[in-house]
Amino acid sequence: MSTAMTDGRRADGARRRQRVKSAILHATRTGTAISVSGIARQAGVDRTFLYRHRDLLALIHAAELRPSASDLAAGPPVSLASLQVDLANAHARNTRLVTQIRRLERRLSELTGEQVWRESGLGAPADHDELQRQVTRLEQTNTELSATLEEKEAELEAARAANRELTRALNQRGSANQ
Repeated sequence: MSTAMTDGRRADGARRRQRVKSAILHATRTGTAISVSGIARQAGVDRTFLYRHRDLLALIHAAELRPSASDLAAGPPVSLASLQVDLANAHARNTRLVTQIRRLERRLSELTGEQVWRESGLGAPADHDELQRQVTRLEQTNTELSATLEEKEAELEAARAANRELTRALNQRGSANQ
């Protein structure tokens, strides 16, 4: 009895497979859109049946890629080389657009930054040249004052040394008098 059941299941599977193949052929001839769901519906099988039978699924996907009769009437088929050229052109255009977007974003950032800088009051004052001259004068004054300070420190050190000498001499005289 189990042999009869097995044979019955095999025969049912074969009938389903044949219905799927017939549905693919019919859809290809009539120019009907081909999809897994559509073929399963036409053949009266569940989609899981198609996914369990990878060879049938491959036939459906191959049929999806084949041009239909209506596509052939519309014009010559698209070649792999023309698709590759289109892809290369799209890639080059995409690269150009990305570069342009980056440049525009950078420029927008600069302009926005300048506007915020001006509106915040932190921007450079109107008389930039005058301030630059004042900075130069102050740097010169600072240099002169540093040189004067060094001279005064040297004089102070000399005065301290002389003071130490005089103090030592006085201390030696005072100890000699005692």
